[in-house]
Amino acid sequence: MTKRTEYEELVQKIAIEADNRAYTSLDDENMIAVFSKEFAPGVGIAVCGEFNEDNQFYYEYAYPYMQGNTISSYEDVTVERHSAGESYAGVFDDSKIGITIIFYLINIIPYIRAKNAGLLPIRGTSVALSALSISGTILMPLAKSESNKARVNKAVMNRTRLIEAARQGDEEALENLTLDDMDTYTAISKKIQKEDIFTIVDTSFMPYGVECDQYSVLGEIKAVEEAVNPVTKEKLCKLQLECNDITIDLCINSKDLYGEPAVGRRFKGIIWLQGYINYPAE
Repeated sequence: MTKRTEYEELVQKIAIEADNRAYTSLDDENMIAVFSKEFAPGVGIAVCGEFNEDNQFYYEYAYPYMQGNTISSYEDVTVERHSAGESYAGVFDDSKIGITIIFYLINIIPYIRAKNAGLLPIRGTSVALSALSISGTILMPLAKSESNKARVNKAVMNRTRLIEAARQGDEEALENLTLDDMDTYTAISKKIQKEDIFTIVDTSFMPYGVECDQYSVLGEIKAVEEAVNPVTKEKLCKLQLECNDITIDLCINSKDLYGEPAVGRRFKGIIWLQGYINYPAE
């Protein structure tokens, strides 16, 4: 969209024809509302705003979203409000990646309800991670034998165990992790002189830029699905990725994807990470 009027018309259309509506009290006088409308299965735009005491709705912001279909982590999540507005970021540590993951929370109403009711922190939650991208490349897979897969899986399990132990204050585990990282760095430094980096690294997950919820990923494609945006008639490509044993559902415009996606191949690109927190049933 190139005109402000087109954007405002779309926002109004979503608020009126929303597929899902969620409300909750923000304070004694105002009520926050989120209206969302899908333009493809699991992919849509959400409009967030407030109702005042006269029941008038004031639009604040809108954002595109991708609804994840697979549980990515069962780690406990901490939620923090963005300082610029009534939007939130989710934060959790997953031993499979070894870094703190920050995502844009797409279901804010259940969290605000729990906060207002004094139920936080809530244990036993899970997170379905999803992502949007405006630039990506398809890479061919690495040739891996069954013995190599078994060796890699064993190494991943061992590293996960060491990270968990290091979190508990085990100094020996922390020392072993440091030594493993040094050995990995040495091995890669030797190989990189003769081999391409993408023949050495299978998957990766790294923070990107100054935005805390943007990441540079290299992940194996586990599923591919195509859809069409009925408004713009553009083709969308929905991919299920596995990055460092973390599952992420990704959506990207087909014209922004270089290469032909297929199961087993790899996706490399910059993503905006989103997340949907599943709260335990009351």
